[in-house]
Amino acid sequence: MSRVVKLNPGVNRRSAGRGRALVAGGAGFLGSHLCERLLRDGYEVVVLDNFHTGKRYNLSGIQRDPSFTCIKHDIVDALPMDLEVNEIYNLACPASPPHYQADPIHTFKTSVLGSINLLELARRNNAKIFQASTSEVYGDPLVHPQPEAYFGNVNTHGPRSCYDEGKRSAETLFFDYSRTYGIEVRVARIFNTYGPRMQPDDGRVVSNFIVQALRGEDITVYGSGQQTRSFCFVDDLIEGFIRLVNVPAAPQHPVNLGNPVEFTIMELAEMVIDYTNSRSRIVHRPLPIDDPRQRKPDISVARQHLGWEPKVALAEGLAHTTAYFDALLGSRQFVAARSRGRAAKEAVMS
Repeated sequence: MSRVVKLNPGVNRRSAGRGRALVAGGAGFLGSHLCERLLRDGYEVVVLDNFHTGKRYNLSGIQRDPSFTCIKHDIVDALPMDLEVNEIYNLACPASPPHYQADPIHTFKTSVLGSINLLELARRNNAKIFQASTSEVYGDPLVHPQPEAYFGNVNTHGPRSCYDEGKRSAETLFFDYSRTYGIEVRVARIFNTYGPRMQPDDGRVVSNFIVQALRGEDITVYGSGQQTRSFCFVDDLIEGFIRLVNVPAAPQHPVNLGNPVEFTIMELAEMVIDYTNSRSRIVHRPLPIDDPRQRKPDISVARQHLGWEPKVALAEGLAHTTAYFDALLGSRQFVAARSRGRAAKEAVMS
């Protein structure tokens, strides 16, 4: 059942400005940043979100904007028939392992049934549609760095498969709808992204490390820590989204968006400890099943066709992200617990 959180007058009329953009998953980490960018660019923005992982406070800065509307709705269910939009952005799927593994069947339905519902909406409206795919389609890659032409090395029945295979299926649907119905589609394969509005409990490595460091807890490194990741700041990624959607000639394949500068997990842990001036220790735990050993995008296509590459260095992005989490944890009254943790650590080390 859909519930309108705020409905602007004329929501079912096409906007006279840049157009009306629908953002599925707009209350999430990436979705909320995208909504802000679209509003700045002159769009009227309609959000669909079931708020399973998205948070209303992510939209607090734009909820009173007269060009913004938010509808509580799960895209697995039939969409409101009276929606009229010019562009559709599908970011509606849990993206961190604890969240997408919590209900793996619904995760897969979101990628498949949700994509079909949005593609049908695009078909009815003759709207351009964007799919937020993922570097997880490459699995534990045997090719490094990963170009778009690489088909991947993915476990089809493991605990991560609901997400990995769901996203691969969604890519299939998007390009089949494009070939069959002439819909204009854009598909981005997103590599590790971080920044303000990540959730402190989302299980992603950057948020895990920063939150543990700020609380004075042990920093958990899975495996040896020599596995690699490439970290893209959220503002850079959103710029990539916008350029991909607006490029005149639609790419007939997915496009990698991510930062090609590679770090080991141990390097990241040490940077976070140093930046936060934390007394946290690094502890090692067994590597999760199907956790990739290396991940680095080949962004040659994005550079050539979009004129895009990341601008924000990891040190700068960590500063913004740490400030966000420091404020968030304080506002959630975690300061006392953090102080207790540091006091205990000092007692042990003294």
